[in-house]
Formats: sequence, C-alpha cells, structure tokens
Amino acid sequence: MASFNRVILVGNLTRDVELKYTAGNTAVTEIGLAVNDRVKKNNEWVDETTFVDITLWGRTAEVASEYLSKGSSVLIEGRLKLDSWEKDGQKRSKLHVIGERMQMLGGRGGSGGEGGRGSSGARPASSAGGDRFSAAAHSEPETGGGYGGGSGGGGDDVPF
Repeated sequence: MASFNRVILVGNLTRDVELKYTAGNTAVTEIGLAVNDRVKKNNEWVDETTFVDITLWGRTAEVASEYLSKGSSVLIEGRLKLDSWEKDGQKRSKLHVIGERMQMLGGRGGSGGEGGRGSSGARPASSAGGDRFSAAAHSEPETGGGYGGGSGGGGDDVPF
C-alpha cells in the first residue's frame, strides 16, 4: 500500500525568525506557527489554537528570516517528521513539520512580511497576488536535494 505524507498549514508566526547555519553552511530555522480553528462546543463557537513547530532549510529559511516576523501570516506546505530520542532514561518523541514550500500572505499592518521587500530583488508571485512571495526547498540537505521553484502551477511559485 502506498503512503502519502503532506501537510498544508496557514497561520501566524508565534515568534521572530532566528536564522542559523549548519557546519556545511546550509541555512536552517525553526519557526512556530499558530493555526486557529473554530469549533462548536456546548452550542457555542469557540476558537481553538494549535501550535506547530516547523523546520525550514536553505533559501526558504533565509527568505523567512528576511521577510517574516512574529505575527506574520504564512502558508507552509511540507511533511510530517517524528523525531525520537532518550533523555534521562525516558524515551521521548516530537512530531513536527519539515517545510518544503512557504508562501507569505498579506498580513496585518506592521507585522512583518510587509516592509523592506524592494531591496532584496524578490519578485511578485503574480500580478493577481502582487503582495505574495513564495520560496520552495524540495528536500533537506541531508537527503541531497537542491532548491527549486516548485511545480509552477498558476505562476504562484517564485524560484529564489
């Protein structure tokens, strides 16, 4: 039986982006994303927030660091990954997302992702979505993949 591991999330960053580099000079960042959902409990609609940890690699991490800040709205497409380790004799695990594609969305005024775009050479994704930019990194450096512009569906992906 075939498997399929895809995640698409839209939410807001919970903290500013901190860019780091591996020993091999590959950019990496861990971002936190707050994803809101509205559910009905006891005949009343309430907001439920899920917090998701996401790892971005390569140029996608650099773009996130350059343009995003706490509160920025972003779409992330990627895959789930389970990390397991042992600490003090206790087995631990954490499920997180490896972000393979990121698209900045129009955000709240002054919340990052809105200013400073003109100096980086970034291009608008399309004429219809002129305030949107996206970056794609198709695999982690450990798997030997490169960085590219995605599928090109509808002109929404901008290769960086």
